[in-house]
Amino acid sequence: MIVINTSKGNRVIADKVRWAGTSAERRKGLLGRTEMSANEGMYITPCEWIHTFGMKFPIDVAFPDKHGRILHVHHALKPRRLSRPVLRADGALELAAGRLRETETEVGDYIAFQIDSRRSQ
Repeated sequence: MIVINTSKGNRVIADKVRWAGTSAERRKGLLGRTEMSANEGMYITPCEWIHTFGMKFPIDVAFPDKHGRILHVHHALKPRRLSRPVLRADGALELAAGRLRETETEVGDYIAFQIDSRRSQ
């Protein structure tokens, strides 16, 4: 799946995004990974907060509402931390640290998820 920032001219935020929509996928998240490439991500839904206990690297996190509007972001959230609860969030988009700044994604922007047709063939 691809995530784009529609507020910034359909700028690609990440083009290898996993959807974590089951309880088991949400519990596992990024645990066990030692790194994340700049074009990777994970969307955890439903989700209003995350933790990074057991993680080995910092991540950027964006919390969009059900319409895709970014309500809150964390830049380079370190391991062994809790995010701020974002009560109206639909989910948490976890990305490589620095990716939100690199793509100029900020609170108030709108994001959209698209199926990557290159991978479905």
